[in-house]
Amino acid sequence: MRLDKYLKISRLIKRRTVANEACDAERVRVNGRAARASYEVKIGDEIEIKLGNNPLAVRVLKITEHAGKDGAQELYELLK
Repeated sequence: MRLDKYLKISRLIKRRTVANEACDAERVRVNGRAARASYEVKIGDEIEIKLGNNPLAVRVLKITEHAGKDGAQELYELLK
């Protein structure tokens, strides 16, 4: 699954266009490297997001095409 889509489905970023723009601005890193929106997310990847004052780091636990409000938090594990 594409990185921008994963960020939206997991509700880490509210909209896919915002996720895409964050990737273009190099505010999203995967496994320590700047990642493009088209990056294919894999289970075990560590994603760092630097938006606003609260940087966020998560580890991908699950990838699914659809996730409800409650199921979105089961897709990742908070690291920081």
